[in-house]
Amino acid sequence: MNKTRVLFLCTHNSARSQMAEGLLRHLAGDRFEAHSAGTEATHVRPLAARAMSEIGTDISGQESKTLDRYLREPFDYVVTVCDAANEACPVFPGAKERLHWSFPDPSRATGTEEERLGVFRAVRDEIRARIEQDLLR
Repeated sequence: MNKTRVLFLCTHNSARSQMAEGLLRHLAGDRFEAHSAGTEATHVRPLAARAMSEIGTDISGQESKTLDRYLREPFDYVVTVCDAANEACPVFPGAKERLHWSFPDPSRATGTEEERLGVFRAVRDEIRARIEQDLLR
């Protein structure tokens, strides 16, 4: 059985695209092959990993990657999860279908650690809803 290949793109590949990759892997099991990348690579944000671990999904071993490594690969879906990535990659070679989901950047949240974690949780839940609605239908 061929797996549906999905690439989630964001600016820094540190939170939104990482959470989307982990969520799709967690929710879809063997049906999908999930990847994520950024227009630049940084690191996976600890609060993103913490928010994901709360729902039984470990993304702590995922690494931040640039989209260059995926430019020549075929994907069933390429999904931008932030407006900056959508503008930077209006067309993605090898994508059968291109989707854009705009989520706020949780790494810009301010306040206490608990308040910032709350923002990561909210974005995680929004991403999960879009995955269930648009990819797992």
